[in-house]
Amino acid sequence: MTQHESIQADAYPIDAELRDDGTAGPELAWLASSYCDSPRALVFRNPSSDWRLFVVTLPLASRLSLMANPVFAQLTRAWGLNVRFVGVDRDGLAYDFRALLSDRTLALLVELLARRESGAGAGTVDRGRPPRGEAHGDRALDVLFDALAREMLTVLERRDDDWRRHLARELRLEPNLAGNLFDHGGRYPDFLAALRGALRKGLVDVEFYGRALRSIDLREAAVDARIAALIESALDPVALAKLARTGAGRHLGCYNWLRIEPARAAPRAHLLASLPAFADFFAEALIAPENAGGAGFDLKPLAARSQSAHSLHWAGVLRRAIDAGQDRAAIEAIAQRFAVGDNVIRRIWREQPAALGQPPTWHLAQVLRRLHALGERDWPATDAAWRTLLAQAVPAEAL
Repeated sequence: MTQHESIQADAYPIDAELRDDGTAGPELAWLASSYCDSPRALVFRNPSSDWRLFVVTLPLASRLSLMANPVFAQLTRAWGLNVRFVGVDRDGLAYDFRALLSDRTLALLVELLARRESGAGAGTVDRGRPPRGEAHGDRALDVLFDALAREMLTVLERRDDDWRRHLARELRLEPNLAGNLFDHGGRYPDFLAALRGALRKGLVDVEFYGRALRSIDLREAAVDARIAALIESALDPVALAKLARTGAGRHLGCYNWLRIEPARAAPRAHLLASLPAFADFFAEALIAPENAGGAGFDLKPLAARSQSAHSLHWAGVLRRAIDAGQDRAAIEAIAQRFAVGDNVIRRIWREQPAALGQPPTWHLAQVLRRLHALGERDWPATDAAWRTLLAQAVPAEAL
């Protein structure tokens, strides 16, 4: 458990100005220091004989002094919603372990990050800013890595029969697509709010604000690329090559679907290449379906109705048709699953409209039913028309 590292954001020339009280004001300067110094991910390479890689992505925790107090446990839970924990096992399968990030584990992360930020044991640090000394930072991260590894490996070594319910289904390694591993929205809200506040108060000008935003975009894109490359390097190259040929992108759910039974990867890749818009549906419905009942209370399958008797039955029929290489039977099973005509699925298979994208299952169902209701000649003919249909197919309760 000694092979570990922290992925940090790159430094930019504007950082010195952002950290300066006189230039940016004390609040923004403090949050900028936290933003620049906070690790973006904790990486464990070959943490045990069962695992090739663990990656824990971390949002910016700028309220650590409050979060470390048990009274404010809700802050820790809210912060934990933006933490991701991805594992790759010795068979090359990718797991999404967010469900294992318990209150105890999150509290441990916060406690050790807070210790690092406050500079405990390294003398007085002005206004709680992160210590700049590399030696102290390395020691604090060592403690953080070791403690997290002990906590999580204890859980991960106790595999149950339903372990495959943790297989990644919706995660993507492309940061610019929905369902990706890199959700920027909740990563550093306090820092962005302080930056906007400084602009409103006239502490910084528009040019400085623009440069700061540009530096954020560049450094976060670089971090995302490093994390994605790291995870990809631990995956099976044969399954990745098959996935690349399907055009579905770096969709970890589809990768797992191809990898989990290598002997059946060819017909699965063929269907995915023919219906790339169904990527989320295939990953959700066809990975370890025998364990679907053990997934617990999850709103997404409920919203997509993927756990109903009807859906589970047709998922089973679809799985057998795909693995037998029966395209016609697969099309019929998909049509039955979504209660639409076979010709709707056949036309999408034939035309593969790029503007349809890869919507989540609940949205895909709405789109297919709308297409089913349209006449043969009334289908969208342009990308703009497809975008309009997609927007109209979102139910009001999802807005």
